Amino acid sequence: MSEEILVNVTPMETRVAVVDNGVTQDIHIERSVSLGMVGNIYAGKVLRVLPGMQAAFVDIGADRSSFIHVSDIHDPGVEGRARSSDAIGDHLHEGKKVIVQVTKDPLGSKGARLTTELSVSSRYLVFMPQTSHVGVSQRIDDAEERTRLQALLTAGLAAEEMDGQGGYILRTAAEGVGLEEIQADLRFLKRLWAAVSRRAKAARKAELLYSELPLHMRTVRDLARPGVERILIDSRESFTALQEFCGEYMPEVSGLLEHYPGERPLFDLHGIEEDIQRALSRKVGLKSGGYLVIDQTEAMTTIDVNTGSFVGRRNLEETIFKTNLEAATMLARQLRIRNLGGIIIIDFIDMRDEEHRRQVHRSLEKAMARDPARNKITDVSALGLVEMTRKRTRESLQQLLCEDCPVCQGRGMLKTAETVCYEIFREIMRDARAYEADSLLVLACQGVIDRLLDEESANVADLEEFIGKSISLRVEPDNNPEHFDIVLL
Repeated sequence: MSEEILVNVTPMETRVAVVDNGVTQDIHIERSVSLGMVGNIYAGKVLRVLPGMQAAFVDIGADRSSFIHVSDIHDPGVEGRARSSDAIGDHLHEGKKVIVQVTKDPLGSKGARLTTELSVSSRYLVFMPQTSHVGVSQRIDDAEERTRLQALLTAGLAAEEMDGQGGYILRTAAEGVGLEEIQADLRFLKRLWAAVSRRAKAARKAELLYSELPLHMRTVRDLARPGVERILIDSRESFTALQEFCGEYMPEVSGLLEHYPGERPLFDLHGIEEDIQRALSRKVGLKSGGYLVIDQTEAMTTIDVNTGSFVGRRNLEETIFKTNLEAATMLARQLRIRNLGGIIIIDFIDMRDEEHRRQVHRSLEKAMARDPARNKITDVSALGLVEMTRKRTRESLQQLLCEDCPVCQGRGMLKTAETVCYEIFREIMRDARAYEADSLLVLACQGVIDRLLDEESANVADLEEFIGKSISLRVEPDNNPEHFDIVLL
C-alpha cells in the first residue's frame, strides 16, 4: 500500500485528501468560519431537562443548543458496575454547570452531541481523566505487540509518577514505539489536562475550555500511519508550523513532510477537484459501463447498482456478478469520500448463484475493512438488499458543500408547466368567485406563459367566457417555474 496525504491550505479553508496508489480514498474539509467541534471541551449550562427522552439541552455558547443523553453522562465511582441511576433528573437540573465534550458536530437542524466522559489526545495516547482503564487500540492485532505496549505504558506511568491519575488508551499510531516516546506523550497530556482543569474551575459561563488541533495538524497526528510515503503541503506557513509541531511531538513524521511550491493547484494536479465534483453527483460511473445511484436522505442513504451499458462477454449472470463486484469496491470508496453515515441500504443487481452472492458480500466487507469509521454489514436480506451502518461523526460532503435548491426546496423535482397552468386555472376560478374585478393579470415564468399562449390557449379562452372576465398574461423572468401571481384589475 502506497499512501500520500495532500494538504491544501487557504485563509478560508483547509482541505485534506488521502490518496492510495493514485486513487482518492478520503476527503476532509474545514472552513475557518465553521470549524469542527468534535473533541472540543466546554463549560456548559443545562437549559432544559427532558425526562421523557432521558436527555437534556445544554448551552455551550454555540448557535444551537447541544444535546446530551443520560447514557453519555459519566457516573463517578461506579466504573465497571451498574449505573447508580438511569433517570436524567438524578444527574442534571436546569441551570447546572457541566463540563462536556463534543462527540458529534451539529448535523442539519440538530445541535452538537455531548458527553461528560472527557478525553484528550496526543500522538500515541488518549487520556481519560475520569476512568482508571488502561488499554490498547483494537486495530493493533498482534497479541505480543499489545502486551509490549501495555507494559511500556505501565512503566511510563510509574516513571512519571502518574499511576492512578486517569485512564489511557494506546492509539494505533503507537505500534512499534518505545518508552521514550510514550513518556513524552504522558508529560504533554499531564500539562494539557492541568491547563484544561484550571480553565474549567475558573469558568463562570458557557465557554470553550479546550479545542482540538486545526485540520492540517490533526491530519498529521491521526493519519500519518505506516504506509504513508509523504505528506504534501501547498502552504509555506502551514508547512513550517507542521515542521515545528512534528519536531516537538512526532519527530519520526518530520521526514514525510514536503512543501509543494508549484504554480498549478495541488488538488488540480492530483485530480482531487474532479473527485470532489463527482462525489456531489447522484450518479457514479463504473469502469465497466455500469453505474451507482446514491441518494442521501435524512433517514438513510440508498445505493442502487445498475449494469448500464455493460453487456459482458459470456452471459447475463456473469455480467451481473462482475458489475456487483466492481460496485462493492466503488461504493466503499464513495462512502468514505462523501463521509456518508448512519443506515445505508445497498440494492445490488439480483444474483441467482449463491456463491456469487457470497463473493460480492466478502468483497464489500474487505473494501469496508480499510475504512477508519466503524461499520457493520448484514447478510443479504430476503429482499436481496445489503444493510449496513457506518459511524457518523461529522457532516457529509454534500451537507458541508451544498444547500437545498431554492426552487425545488430540496425535492429534486419541479412541477411541469402543464401542472402550473392548471393550478393557475383553479386559482382564477377561486378569485373570480371571491372578488369583484373587470379583468385578471397572470404573472408567471416564461415557460408557463408560453404554454398558456400555445397549448392551453383554447382553455384560457373557455375560462374567460365562463367567468365573464378577460385574462391577460405577462412574463415575470425572476419567477421560479412553480411560482405565479394573479392580480385583480
